[in-house]
Amino acid sequence: MFSGIVEECATVVAIVKEQENVHLTLRCSFVDQLKIDQSVSHNGVCLTIVKIENGTYTVTAMKETLDRSNLGLLSVGDEVNVERSMMLNGRLDGHIVQGHVDQTAECIDVKDMHGSWTYTFRYKYDEEMARRGYFAVDKGSITVNGVSLTVCNPTFDTFEVNIIPFTHEVTNFHAIRTGSKVNIEFDIIGKYISRYAVLLQK
Repeated sequence: MFSGIVEECATVVAIVKEQENVHLTLRCSFVDQLKIDQSVSHNGVCLTIVKIENGTYTVTAMKETLDRSNLGLLSVGDEVNVERSMMLNGRLDGHIVQGHVDQTAECIDVKDMHGSWTYTFRYKYDEEMARRGYFAVDKGSITVNGVSLTVCNPTFDTFEVNIIPFTHEVTNFHAIRTGSKVNIEFDIIGKYISRYAVLLQK
């Protein structure tokens, strides 16, 4: 479980493909605090640490993860938003994030608002999935590349988010351009409510 408050960007230092799996090796400032079997969010995807050595750590992404996320598009040198799992004795500064990415979205517009930025993303709309809570709600929560954000001006298949300078600098939002693919996770509370509403109709 995560909060969507990204700690920093880790750098990809190696990528190894093994059958349908991909092993990603990364470097960040808190490697010495990590442990084998620990869960860390990578661009919003919860992955398990399988190896730690020489100031780096390695995680494995399987086919299901690669199909649903942008992790398969990573190259050596890319920045990845990372967040360690939430501590239950702390404040929930973002929102409840599972680390189970629902799908990718494409950045279709970036506006410099002279002190902040507005990003617009388009995702694949599916009516059946929408009935189960896979959609963006105005002023609701959404996770983009692991970052907890507030939805603005949603349509049936697009939404906007506003990014302050701190978030722009600390996360990989500074590398997102028109055409970039990002990971999105819709709000789990919205999914439960939508599912319950569908069940009530039966």
